[in-house]
Amino acid sequence: MNITLKIIKYELQDVLRGKWIIFYSLLFWIITDTLFRFGGDTSRVLVSLMNVVLIVIPLVSIIFGSLYLYNSREFIELFLCQPLDRKHLYFGMYMGVAVPLVSGFIAGILIPVLYSGQNSPENWQAVVILLLSGTGLTLIFLALSFFISVSNQDRIKGLGIAVLLWLFFTVIYDGLLLVFIYIFADYPLDKAVLVLSFLNPVDLARVLLLMEFDISALMGYTGAVFQNFFGSSQGIMVSVISMLVWISIPLYFGLRRFIKKDF
Repeated sequence: MNITLKIIKYELQDVLRGKWIIFYSLLFWIITDTLFRFGGDTSRVLVSLMNVVLIVIPLVSIIFGSLYLYNSREFIELFLCQPLDRKHLYFGMYMGVAVPLVSGFIAGILIPVLYSGQNSPENWQAVVILLLSGTGLTLIFLALSFFISVSNQDRIKGLGIAVLLWLFFTVIYDGLLLVFIYIFADYPLDKAVLVLSFLNPVDLARVLLLMEFDISALMGYTGAVFQNFFGSSQGIMVSVISMLVWISIPLYFGLRRFIKKDF
């Protein structure tokens, strides 16, 4: 554990030496502040922020994670020359990147919320769900980026796969789901769509937030199915558990590849 903490500390210092985390946090800060000034009440602001979170966080997490691991090859080789368990190195690097990403996102959202003056308990519950969704997406797509980078030696190929995976989850998957619903419209699809929704972490994050607001007009078919099967509280719990599974699976397979990889 001490070794892992030392690696996390080193990775944090390395990441924070770059100024990108400041710009990442400022991006969310500026967007949130602007929406509060011109977008109306907290519910409208958070729904608008949801669209930003669902696009920006997966893209930044999967691209930055891939680039960071590719650029850390010499660092990895140096550490592997020491009597060090690869598990400690892998999780240390993962957490060393995840903590700044999550912290920058939370600070960028939370600070404008604090000085906006709209701090009722209902609003805070929605803010927590938004932060939870963004944190979950960060950890999921960062885990996917590590798996991609460890599995592909070629940097260009790895980055291409990362971009395609982001595009698939944020755009293509919903289109395929709509085609599936259209083709099989004459059949009962509730259970099938429910299962398919678990296969996309972006959909899970979207449903997690929209169920908190109970906005039936924006929930779409997937959200309506979640609401019908689980209800708001149970649906939120199921979504959170599913996102934890999404974090664990790529982390596990990425670790297996990292342990067996010949650097």
